[in-house]
Amino acid sequence: MVNLAFDGFNSQFPTAFCCCFRLFTAEQDATEAGELLRDGRAASPRPEETSAGGDAGGGGGSLRAVSPRRSPFVCLALFGVVTYCSWEVYRYQFESLPAPLTAEQAGKRGFSEVEAMKHVKALTDVGPHPVRSDALDEAIQYVLEASEKIKKIAHWEVDVQVDVFHAQSGTNRLVGGLFRGRTLVYSDLHHIVLKVSPKYVAEAGDSAILVSSHIDTVFSTEGAGDCSSCVAVMLELARAVSQWAHGFKSSVIFLFNTGEEEGLNGAHSFITQHPWSKSIHLAVDLEAMGIGGKSSIFQAGPNPWAIENFASAAKYPSGHVIAQDLFASGAIKSATDFQVYKEVAGLSGLDFAYTDNSAVYHTKNDKLELLKSGSLQHLGENMLAFLLQIASSPDLSGVQGTKDEGISASSSAIYFDILGMYMVLYHQGFANMLHNSVALQSLLIWSTSLLMGGYPAAVSLVLSCLSIILMWIFSLSFSLLSAFILPLLSTSPVPYVASPWLVIGLFAAPALLGALTGQHLGFLILQMYLSNEYSKREQLSPLTQSTLIKLEAERWLYKAGSVQWLILLVIGNYYRIGSSYLALVWLVPPAFSYGFLEATLTPARFPKPLKLATLLFGLSVPIVVSAGVFIRLVGTIIGMAVRFDQNPGDTPEWMVNVIVAVFIALVISLTMVYLLSYVHLSGAKKLIVLAALALFGLSLAAVLSGVAPPFTEDTARAVNVVHIVDATTSKQEQPDSYVSFFSTTPGKLTKEVEQIGGGFTCGRDKIVDLVTLSVKYGCWSYDDTEGGWSKTDIPTLAVIKDDKGDKRITEVLLDTKSSTRWVLAVNAEYIEDFKLEGNSEELIPLDDKSSVDGWHVIQFSGGKKSPTRFDMTLVWANSTQIAHGEGSQKNQQPLLKLRTDMDRLTPKAEKVLMKLPSWCSLFGKSTSPQTLAFLRDLPVEF
Repeated sequence: MVNLAFDGFNSQFPTAFCCCFRLFTAEQDATEAGELLRDGRAASPRPEETSAGGDAGGGGGSLRAVSPRRSPFVCLALFGVVTYCSWEVYRYQFESLPAPLTAEQAGKRGFSEVEAMKHVKALTDVGPHPVRSDALDEAIQYVLEASEKIKKIAHWEVDVQVDVFHAQSGTNRLVGGLFRGRTLVYSDLHHIVLKVSPKYVAEAGDSAILVSSHIDTVFSTEGAGDCSSCVAVMLELARAVSQWAHGFKSSVIFLFNTGEEEGLNGAHSFITQHPWSKSIHLAVDLEAMGIGGKSSIFQAGPNPWAIENFASAAKYPSGHVIAQDLFASGAIKSATDFQVYKEVAGLSGLDFAYTDNSAVYHTKNDKLELLKSGSLQHLGENMLAFLLQIASSPDLSGVQGTKDEGISASSSAIYFDILGMYMVLYHQGFANMLHNSVALQSLLIWSTSLLMGGYPAAVSLVLSCLSIILMWIFSLSFSLLSAFILPLLSTSPVPYVASPWLVIGLFAAPALLGALTGQHLGFLILQMYLSNEYSKREQLSPLTQSTLIKLEAERWLYKAGSVQWLILLVIGNYYRIGSSYLALVWLVPPAFSYGFLEATLTPARFPKPLKLATLLFGLSVPIVVSAGVFIRLVGTIIGMAVRFDQNPGDTPEWMVNVIVAVFIALVISLTMVYLLSYVHLSGAKKLIVLAALALFGLSLAAVLSGVAPPFTEDTARAVNVVHIVDATTSKQEQPDSYVSFFSTTPGKLTKEVEQIGGGFTCGRDKIVDLVTLSVKYGCWSYDDTEGGWSKTDIPTLAVIKDDKGDKRITEVLLDTKSSTRWVLAVNAEYIEDFKLEGNSEELIPLDDKSSVDGWHVIQFSGGKKSPTRFDMTLVWANSTQIAHGEGSQKNQQPLLKLRTDMDRLTPKAEKVLMKLPSWCSLFGKSTSPQTLAFLRDLPVEF
């Protein structure tokens, strides 16, 4: 099934491509005319003079021996055309945004970015607004007032209800993803829920569409992108929908939740406690993993109904199943409310996210000034068209969710947009049939060709595939060599974060150089074999023989490119990977172009030079479909480098470089294989090598000279400044107070500490266990750290009762003092189950609990009225044996580990933040500590 949503076509890109195509086809005609000259006789070639492979096209007659060479300038121009077209595809697909509309231009029923931006400004003006903050109260009040205004101006046949929902407490335990092995407990959360329904359609109350996002931010940012932009889009959507809903058959519920940044708690509390949640049949989540740009679908399903309707309704469809595959694989360490809607509520739907400039995620630079114009208009117009279509559809009530057995794997959707103008979508069942058909036909063609060519053709195929392997090996090796060298030369192991274009010189140039080296080596090996075969044919002159060998080797290299994509297609289809459509796109057009323009069924033909038209026709479709996606993925990986080190100092400094280098090398090896096969018969090899070396040298010089700094004020390094009071067992007599300074961005902190001063010592000598993460490399200072906190803030873990009967049960009092954000780790080696109660309410019942790395983690986050005293019951494992004796390794592991957080600045922490370099920013997430943290534990032998 293919759904197309077409909205015009920008003529600049195709015009440039066609002009270059005409230039090169004209050059090719002239080249071919001069390369194979006849000697004036009309005689046909003898059968003995046919090529070893037997499938290449060419003309009959004897040949005048002329060395087959292409103009090096043509080859260099080809590289230029491919690069230019790839960049234009990316720019058009991801950077072209619609013009923002004013309220007058949009009308009462349209979407206005200008009006939505007013909401963004109002929400960011309150500053960072995490759970429990006064700023969050202000943000909630603003959303409430805006919702009440929408209610007043709604169409007279539309019913708008606004509800302030207070979730007193709840427990969220997710099976997979980022929060696996954790219990998320929340308390005292407030949400705004706005419901738009037609007044005179009774059945509309039984089916509803949920559109959801979160108001709260992390403590380190005002959250213009994540997710004030989403809330603003929802408010403007609600206003527009309230003018249309009299024609709906379903209601639309807009959920503005809080607690998302602390573990998806807002979505969980609504979906499990609010009465309106029972009518929801479809969920749409709006998120941001960057700031602005195009908001794309990165999760869809499991029922394909939603994505099918989006593909047909959206004005500027944007979405790629490859992003869904990466997210599902765990390569992207993040989670959204959509996980709750799928896993807990069993709903199908769509998950959207802004991903531009992902390096600013959860840092100070997630600010209004960097929100790109047109971003909200793009999402708003898409969502408005989508909601109008599905809310008017009678099919919504029949949409099945994840818990319905009627949904099969074959019905899942494979989708991708082309240039952001229309979306291609088909089901996995059709993909299986299509991919199997292409694979079987390809294998049949190859088998027939090899049977006709015999043993020489089979050996030639093996050797051409060897060139692919060598290409991969050399490309990876050269790129990885740069990745390992870079941290040794640069002050930062990731010097390209603020200037992503540097990776072209630092990694892409070596990867291209390696790919050319590997393929050329394979070309020489293949030539040696073909030379041996042609030497058996005495009728050919040495020069003619040399010419034919080179021409045939070139053709085998081109055809070998399709073999690697065929293998990837078979593997991807076997494991039902949606992204295997990329293999289909890179296999079929080049193979079709070759068969249409080059291949012949006549065996008595000499090989001719490959036509440039073959390359241009073969690469046009793959470049249009995938070039933008590959470039966007590189940018996303680079942005993630800012928050790569989950446990600071735990991964080698070169690890991010290796990931970027490997990805770039793989993309170049996979996509440049056809183009590079044209280089070996030209004088362009030296020019390409020199150009690659020059590009690498210039990029490295830009890094070493500081012309392109690794971080800037707008693309900052993620750091944490935490005043820690360590009152664990080893510090029982006197708490250990110090300021810890660490970074989730790879690299030493030497330069930063020099600017901060304040007696910091850096290294790996002091490992800080913050329960949800461990700081294995960081900096610490004990100077002036006694002020700003009190011993009364130190949490308590006290054993109230210890029953050592047949089943040992221990009761513990947990007092977090004034902290309503804390994490507690329970040692699963000793404790098989536990129960938690707060305010006489059972928050975590006794039942089976999973653990990760031997610990089960409880994350608690709540508002100002959350409880701070808890009763905990620990059930010991039957096989538990406590090892006695001084120095016992088991005794070094605590039974419970606790960290309590406070969003409060001590005098020392405030001084550090005042001197923090402009290229650094505090980084917040659900597992990271706030600016003041207390550590406590309960030993095994308490």
